[in-house]
This record gives sequence, C-alpha cells and structure tokens, in this order.
Amino acid sequence: MLFASNNMEHIVDLKLKRLMKELGDTINTSLSESEQIAEVVTRIKQQGYDVFLVLEATIGFNKRESEEGKVVAGDAASTKPELQMNQQDLRFLRSLRISLDDPPNEIRHSA
Repeated sequence: MLFASNNMEHIVDLKLKRLMKELGDTINTSLSESEQIAEVVTRIKQQGYDVFLVLEATIGFNKRESEEGKVVAGDAASTKPELQMNQQDLRFLRSLRISLDDPPNEIRHSA
C-alpha cells in the first residue's frame, strides 16, 4: 500500500524503526540472559581465555501486499511467471553448483 503523503510514510518508517529497535533489544536480552550461553562462557573462562562475543544479524523487511493486490488462483494459472536474473545471480548459483536447465532468454546486466 502506497501512501500519497510523505508525512504518512514518515510515520510508518518511525513505527518500523521502533519495532526494529525493539527486536534488536529483545534479541540482545535473550542472548545475555541465556543460561546455556553463560555456562559455555564460564567453561571457556575456566580454561584461561577471555571471551569476546560479537554477533551480526541481517534482518530483512518486505511489505506484504494488500488484499487488493493478491492474485486469485485462477488468474495465476493463466500467466506464466517470468524469471529475471542478472550476471551476479548466475555467478551466485554457479558458486552453489546450481545450474539452470532452461536459463532465461534475457540476462539483465547489473551496473
């Protein structure tokens, strides 16, 4: 759903930022209060080591379609989805040893 007003988009962005911060805080609290993690850290320290724990998380957000934008099952069967790939996509698949039986006719060249 797109909003006509930049002000409305700003409000949505602020709400999402607050939720993202809450998620990060919750993950941090969960890790710091974990008895299992504390036990392992204690055992490592007992062996004479200092422990530095740095975790990186990648969290993605995609706005779901509204009910109006959803495709009815009958409509989906009438159109064949188009696979769009660029050279980077192909290199990534090859690195995973995945090959395409029927590669797309047109490969987009990324800038």
